[in-house]
Amino acid sequence: MSSIEDLLDSRQPGHSLPQAFYADPDVYNLEVERIITRNWILVGHQSEWAHNGDFKVFDVAGESAIVVRGDDGVIRGFANVCRHRGSLVCLESTGTARKFACPYHGWVYDLEGRLTAARAMPDDFDFSTHGLNPVAVGIIHGLVFVAFCSDPPSLDGAIRELAEPMAMFDFENLKVAAYKRYDIAANWKLAIENYQECYHCATAHPEYAARHTLMLDPAKRPRLQEAMLETMEACGLQKIHIDHIDTAARPGEIGYGYSRTAMFDGYVTGSRDGRPVAPLLGKLTGYDGGASDFSLGAFTFVLAYSDHVVCYVFTPVDMNNSCCEIYWLVRGDAVEGKDYDRNELTWLWDVTTAADVTIIENNARGVRSKYYEPGPFSRFEKAENVYIEWILQELARP
Repeated sequence: MSSIEDLLDSRQPGHSLPQAFYADPDVYNLEVERIITRNWILVGHQSEWAHNGDFKVFDVAGESAIVVRGDDGVIRGFANVCRHRGSLVCLESTGTARKFACPYHGWVYDLEGRLTAARAMPDDFDFSTHGLNPVAVGIIHGLVFVAFCSDPPSLDGAIRELAEPMAMFDFENLKVAAYKRYDIAANWKLAIENYQECYHCATAHPEYAARHTLMLDPAKRPRLQEAMLETMEACGLQKIHIDHIDTAARPGEIGYGYSRTAMFDGYVTGSRDGRPVAPLLGKLTGYDGGASDFSLGAFTFVLAYSDHVVCYVFTPVDMNNSCCEIYWLVRGDAVEGKDYDRNELTWLWDVTTAADVTIIENNARGVRSKYYEPGPFSRFEKAENVYIEWILQELARP
């Protein structure tokens, strides 16, 4: 292709992306600049920063951030790059600290990112201008996000419109019961495209397909959906729907959405036997047999059952590698071994994601073939198509 404009124009509507979008370094570098470092990515739940000094290091596409609760109780983000010669400052992934000392030359920063010690500097050296560079941090009802830019999309709409659905599950008072990272030898878009559609669910995920009606053609869901809607309010759930297809590309804002879909009869949550795996969330009083989907920006997707929440985060590593991080959340007062068993809590989405890693990596191998050409989307792949259109829109921005 002679230019990125020609490549963007080459995509046939309603079809998957041309090969260059997965294999051209120039395209990936443009994605880093215009999408990956300009959008919010989930780094965890606020319960992980319970005390002043609690920190977590988050890496994406060659960038690294320290997310820390300061002495004033505020959660902030800083580039994990020393202002002296550029070394990584924090080499641990999580912990609690009173300060951050660069392991290279010993420059020391406080929890608010200010430089407090630097040996043998000139007399006119200004400590106040050499603090850690800030990284944007935003919180959506307990979920903590970072963005590696100074002007990320606004969170205001998501905070406002998702207040009611997230309050039903009491997101702010949840805690992380389990976490797992899955490394994927594939371009980040292939990983997210796979998550966006359930066309493959019946073929590849028998465990998921036995429980979730999203694997059905939309025309075949109404009976189960009506049964859920009839019991929803009695269980403490409101009938709310925020169409992510309408909000995904709203200029200047993070994309977001919410919907609830019935599960098959005999399953009240995403468990091995269909029975509860943890205490009911928030003020819920029963099980309506449904599961809620939240979309929160370009990289974060959340599934809320009545008794636990599963957060999916897809992070680009480089052009040919990405990772999926999963957080399983339960009530903040739930006790492991008494109120939930970690293996049973994580079973469904661990086995599903392990299968997805294989699927995505096989997809990546095929996309690199000289025989690959974009194919047409099915009715199940509407959300994937919208997501791809949003990517093209962002890449076309000046």
